[in-house]
Amino acid sequence: MASQTMLKFTKIERDMPEKRAADERNRDFREIYADYARQKAEEQSARCSQCGVPYCQSHCPLHNNIPDWLRLTAEGRLQEAYEISQATNTFPEICGRICPQDRLCEGNCVIEQSGHGTVTIGSVEKYITDTAFEEGWVKPIAPHMERTESVGIIGAGPGGLAAADMLRRAGVQVTVYDRYDRGGGLMTYGIPGFKLEKDVVMQRMTQLEDGGVTFRLNCNVGEDISFEEIRETHDAVLIATGVYKSRELAAPGRNAGGIVRAIDYLTASNRKSFGDAVEAFDSGELDASGKRVVVIGGGDTAMDCVRTAIRQEAASVKCLYRRDRANMPGSQREVANAEEEGVEFLWLSAPKGFTGDLRVTDAGNPADVAGPVSGVMVEKMRLGAPDATGRQVPEVIEGSDYVEEADLVVMALGFEPEDIPTLWGTEELQVTRWGTIKADFQTHETNLPGVYAAGDIVRGASLVVWAIRDGREAAEAMLAQFAAQTSVAAE
Repeated sequence: MASQTMLKFTKIERDMPEKRAADERNRDFREIYADYARQKAEEQSARCSQCGVPYCQSHCPLHNNIPDWLRLTAEGRLQEAYEISQATNTFPEICGRICPQDRLCEGNCVIEQSGHGTVTIGSVEKYITDTAFEEGWVKPIAPHMERTESVGIIGAGPGGLAAADMLRRAGVQVTVYDRYDRGGGLMTYGIPGFKLEKDVVMQRMTQLEDGGVTFRLNCNVGEDISFEEIRETHDAVLIATGVYKSRELAAPGRNAGGIVRAIDYLTASNRKSFGDAVEAFDSGELDASGKRVVVIGGGDTAMDCVRTAIRQEAASVKCLYRRDRANMPGSQREVANAEEEGVEFLWLSAPKGFTGDLRVTDAGNPADVAGPVSGVMVEKMRLGAPDATGRQVPEVIEGSDYVEEADLVVMALGFEPEDIPTLWGTEELQVTRWGTIKADFQTHETNLPGVYAAGDIVRGASLVVWAIRDGREAAEAMLAQFAAQTSVAAE
């Protein structure tokens, strides 16, 4: 029976959910992929080869039991498939949408390597959990027993929320502190709706609240509440703030009007999708409508920015990246989607400055700009010898400079950690030379007793799935510590 259900990759071709036409989807912020019908999800799941060494699972940061829930889906046992999926992943419906499957599970699928086309793991994962919500299988957290231990979590992003979920399931009292007015972190305000519609995130927030997690929003640690106060209130603390400080580009004309940070640009757009009043957007500062837009960067954040600008009806959208397509860090799937929607990529191109109404300051520095930006000074590049990491180093082609006209320039050069020890008045908290918090790789404990750290604030800007893994591991370590303390007290 099982052999008849599975191993159909030689008979059935890979088939992704239907993607809305580019000229239709680039007018709104709804997700671009349609949902699988039940028959199609079962059919695609049946392509799984059930291999003895599932590379899809080993290359997933959460080590999700992918072959198991694919088989259950193929057999029509969707509720069981959801339970298996949820056992290792706090937010499978989110990972199914935004994980770069082409670099993780699907990119390592055995039948993909044999030339048959990967199993559409991400789309099936999304289908399973969306169905679970529709059918009412996703219940509020209901611990078997309430515990007295209390944990304070700083940051309502994927790492913090994953830890909150696991701790509440064990009966721990959990309070999440976050600077924003909604939970979800970058899942809410950083990732556009065409990749992750916001009601998907909000339904998880509701589940956590209904399950007893307390949220203190609009709460900026170091201003509205001190870090020491949080430590004194709880038995353990998890720092899961993420990294929000944008990398800067020191170049002539950097202070021109119309040169903005990616996080500000995306947050404004996402707030508008909630119906919020956003002064910087409403004034036109963070609205790309009718403008010539240049986005600088080659990661997934840059892809989010260019595709957002298209939907805001920019006059033109160009992406400037110093390496070639094969060496860009962003998802190739996202690049293809962006190209379909009208984005032009300028490969092997790097900014060296900005044009505008330049004004020499009293110090004789022509770096300030009085008026709006009018263009990006671009120098063409070629790839030279590899560096210590193995990546080819971009080299300037002399005499290749030109000006790319622009009314709005979005800087998407990545994120760095904020100086948390200084901001929170905790100079004793150890950080690495990169400014990330120093924590044990397995337990996520910092040098401060009872203080843990997880996610991007430890590993640097990374994927949502890695933050989920870190948050779950930190929660497990806390529970082990609580159990050890209880055992000692009993003696």
